Amino acid sequence: MHRAGISHGELYLVNNLAIMVSQLQVVGIHEIFIDGSFVEDKDHPGDIDGYFVCGALDLPRIEEELNDLDPHKIWTWSRMARKPYKGKMKLPMWHRYRVKLFPHFGQPSGIRDEFGNELEFPAAFRKTRHSHKPKGLIQIIGGRP
Repeated sequence: MHRAGISHGELYLVNNLAIMVSQLQVVGIHEIFIDGSFVEDKDHPGDIDGYFVCGALDLPRIEEELNDLDPHKIWTWSRMARKPYKGKMKLPMWHRYRVKLFPHFGQPSGIRDEFGNELEFPAAFRKTRHSHKPKGLIQIIGGRP
């Protein structure tokens, strides 16, 4: 069943995503994709998940430049920076914005398919987590070319 309109919680997530996408675009990242509970037909999406394409060697520079832009310095993927929330360790970006955007440069995502194969982000984000059914992915278009 499709629902009409956007809730206050969804607007909060969209606004936070816009902040993070804008920061990515400022540092030259333009291939940005989202999925997660937000793009599925859920009544109360809890967050937005996604990834962006970059080079592995560029990641340290990108992380530094993003943290220069963000007043909360949330751009890190370090396990040491994660803090607990309801029994799960969450990234600083999730705690601040309820959005998780991961760098993708051809590495495995940590997510496995139904056969136990570790998937890269593009493949992992195109399947539901538990049933492994195909699902869509949204590419963010706009901003600077």
